[in-house]
Amino acid sequence: MHHLATLYYSGKGTEKNLEEAFYWYQKAAENGDKGAMHDLAIYYENSEGTEKNLKKAFYWYQKATENGNDNAMHCLARCYENGIGTEKNLEKAFYWHQKAAENGDKDAMNCLAVCYEISKGIAKNLKKAFYWYQKAAEYGNNNAILNLANCYKSGKGIEQNLEMAFYWYQRATENGNNNAMHCLARCYENGIGTEKNLEKAFYWHQKAAENGDKDAMNCLAVCYEISKGIAKNLKKAFYWYQKAAEYGNNNAILNLANCYEIGKGIEKNLEMAFYWYQRATENGNNNAMHYLAECYKDGIGTKKNLEKAFYWHQKAAENEDISAMLCLAKSYYIGEGTERNMEKTFYWFHKAAENGNNNAMEHLATFYKIGEGTEKNLEKAFYWYQKAEENGNDNAMHYLAECYKDGIGTEKNLEKAFYWY
Repeated sequence: MHHLATLYYSGKGTEKNLEEAFYWYQKAAENGDKGAMHDLAIYYENSEGTEKNLKKAFYWYQKATENGNDNAMHCLARCYENGIGTEKNLEKAFYWHQKAAENGDKDAMNCLAVCYEISKGIAKNLKKAFYWYQKAAEYGNNNAILNLANCYKSGKGIEQNLEMAFYWYQRATENGNNNAMHCLARCYENGIGTEKNLEKAFYWHQKAAENGDKDAMNCLAVCYEISKGIAKNLKKAFYWYQKAAEYGNNNAILNLANCYEIGKGIEKNLEMAFYWYQRATENGNNNAMHYLAECYKDGIGTKKNLEKAFYWHQKAAENEDISAMLCLAKSYYIGEGTERNMEKTFYWFHKAAENGNNNAMEHLATFYKIGEGTEKNLEKAFYWYQKAEENGNDNAMHYLAECYKDGIGTEKNLEKAFYWY
């Protein structure tokens, strides 16, 4: 019966007929054929030759497992893992992944490793995760090969070994793993486990992009934009930014907005720039918040709205955007889109200065010098003028000279004053 069902399924010696195949799998399963039980479960799960019935799929996976069908163990694990035809139970999913893995199922080995890696139905154990990724990789599971490479790259469950990471990324790519192509490109791009080679990096970014990897699409666009391993081509850069953005890559959405704003590889279109800045922000791209604020502030692709500009500068600043911190401080200082507030002005100048913004350092020094938004502190004023100059702020040289000339926050020193003038 099982053999007859298989013939109907494959169309060997007769016309392919999934309904007949289902009928004979069912007959064979009901007569105790454990292989047919497994196949019948698959038919119920995938609605082949019959209506989809996940509860019956689970039932027959369970029956097949109870009757010693090793292939059904991994399927039963999937049912418990994803709540297919039964209640979700990660502990039982782990149990059956383990049983299947111990019986040589390479897919179950990879799933078992994932369980150990992310604490799914079992306590986290990175050494065991590595062990099972390695076993599955040796058996040829392509996802495990990629996961094994990631373990070597990040030192997860094993000592970091970039050469081994590169080796396994290559192996995964040779086996047709599209996700590995982008990782291999990164290795060539940054010299990870191999010599840096921008032409090979471009090649693998391109291969991955052509196979639908949205992150690789964005990287490919960058290559075309800044001539990285390939001749500069802004039209192709725009094309791949657009493709990656359509696939939902958040960095590409921001890059696409920039292209529209300045007319890079496409005709300038401020309305489209604003649209994509909004999209990037909605998708949680913190860098886009500052750009969106600038659009509202200057009326780029939308009506000028200082309150919304302030709102997005604040959001960006709270998400550690240093440029936005400076803008937010200035908004509080002049009362643009919000009430004037010297204490908050001082606070955000201080935050931006601590994060390395040399303009904020100059302003912060001045606030300490005149005691605005904070107590007057000439030593701190001198300190921040020095920091601003050290970080490339040319205006700070003049203020530093004044400090030495008049002894502001430091000892009076006319030679140093002359030097900085």
